[in-house]
Amino acid sequence: MTELKLRLQEGNTERTVTVAQDVFTIGRLPECDLYLPFGGVSRWHARLMKTAANIWMIEDMGSKNGTQLNDRLVTSPQQVRHGDIIWLGDVSVLVLLADALETAIPKRERVDSSEHRTIFHNVKQLQEQWIQADSQNGDISNKDKSIARLKDLVNIAKNLSAAASIEAIFSQVQEVVFRYLNSIDRLALLIDISGGGKLELLNAATRNTCQYEYLPNDGSWISRSICQKVFEEKVAIQTADAQHDERFAGEHSILVKDIRSAMAVPLWDENKVVGVLYADAHLSSYHWAKEGEEELSFFSALANLVASSVQRWLLAEKLKSEEVIRHRLERYHSPAVVQQLIAVGALPDGRLPPRESEISILFADIVGFTAISERFTANEIAELLNKLFEEMLQEVFAYGGTLDKYIGDCIMAFFGAPEPQPDHAERAVSSAMKMLTRLERLNASNFWQEPLQLRIAINSGKAVVGDVGSSQRVDYTALGATINLAARMEAICPPGECVVSEATYRMLSKSSYFQEMGDYRFKGIDRLVKVYKICQQPQIRKM
Repeated sequence: MTELKLRLQEGNTERTVTVAQDVFTIGRLPECDLYLPFGGVSRWHARLMKTAANIWMIEDMGSKNGTQLNDRLVTSPQQVRHGDIIWLGDVSVLVLLADALETAIPKRERVDSSEHRTIFHNVKQLQEQWIQADSQNGDISNKDKSIARLKDLVNIAKNLSAAASIEAIFSQVQEVVFRYLNSIDRLALLIDISGGGKLELLNAATRNTCQYEYLPNDGSWISRSICQKVFEEKVAIQTADAQHDERFAGEHSILVKDIRSAMAVPLWDENKVVGVLYADAHLSSYHWAKEGEEELSFFSALANLVASSVQRWLLAEKLKSEEVIRHRLERYHSPAVVQQLIAVGALPDGRLPPRESEISILFADIVGFTAISERFTANEIAELLNKLFEEMLQEVFAYGGTLDKYIGDCIMAFFGAPEPQPDHAERAVSSAMKMLTRLERLNASNFWQEPLQLRIAINSGKAVVGDVGSSQRVDYTALGATINLAARMEAICPPGECVVSEATYRMLSKSSYFQEMGDYRFKGIDRLVKVYKICQQPQIRKM
């Protein structure tokens, strides 16, 4: 009669259990013959059965996380042999079927908490190892195997090069990994999208969706410490019994996340690591010692091909993002300013963060616009504003100004942001003069059905400038008392002229071109404001 014993590894201690009956249940309930109150073990997890031919079989009893015999999932009753390893949740059990138990089991087959836990590999050495495996002895069949593997990698490279999206890239990776590496249960692709060293989970998949009820989108099942080490140190990591490895002792979640065996390799494109390819499995140290290194070699060779595809995707996404940002910014800035903003990377999350700046704010609106609106149709008014704004905005951009917004018939623009301009007051006044001159020429050429006039007001000072709004709508705008005063000043501006505040007047190099209009009190402002208007056209500076 064959005696069956089970040896359990619990932390740094071992215990042996003798199976004394023909049907032996294992689970988390005290009623089970082998009581395992551990995470990942179901209430009735598995059972051992002895057949009439004196053969022991293992059967899964519908457990949540499955039962594995060595590196295979048990989907139907399987025979157990001396030296086999049964995995139940987080617990490994060694099968002993001999009288001389201690001498019958080769040391490399025992569940040893000090061996084969984690292996760090040089990535470059791994990249060729899978192709050249076993070919050094000159055996023809092994050489044929190497050639076949090389052809496989060539085909994989072709498929990856045709993948345009990150979803298509991962789909190719998923298909290849689950076809070649039977031991892998879960797969993840993590990318450093921003280039700042922060890995983001972009895609993940399981081999058998029935084995896992769900795969959390937040990547909580992934060991971040393993991935970060791979990313930062450019090494490939192969780990089994990760819960006992002191190098990951600081990550309590390795126990919680059900991480027992994992492989992680860097996506290394030339000198830059762009991400990590991560996979895990319910495997023992014994499997990694026998077959794991060859699997890791292939995994690393695949990652090298994936890195190039991911780098192309990242570049394409960057170009798309820049194009979107360019189109949005061109509503506000001259093309030269837009290019500069993109070049210096001043757009975290695609936004210009609000900051305090010294600016000059300009308001320009059409004189008598209410009366004009009464005389023309809505379509005609829209046509007027479109044509006039197009003309006036050219003068704003010519002096490096920024369009804030259109307010009815009014243009609101400022100078001095987003890029600082020490001469922002000069720029604002020069732009205003050019707008007035341009409108005179337009009137002379019968631009509109009747002559038009502008009122322009300029104020200078501190304001908060940046993107302001909700997640649905964002506007690049200027806020503060400086803007409020300029808006109020427009009401006292004579038709066809430009007025400036004392703050702007003091910043101008040609202040003799202006004359004082007097002190004014404006609604909401508890002080008198000295206002100046242009008495003659100053020499307009060219930008």
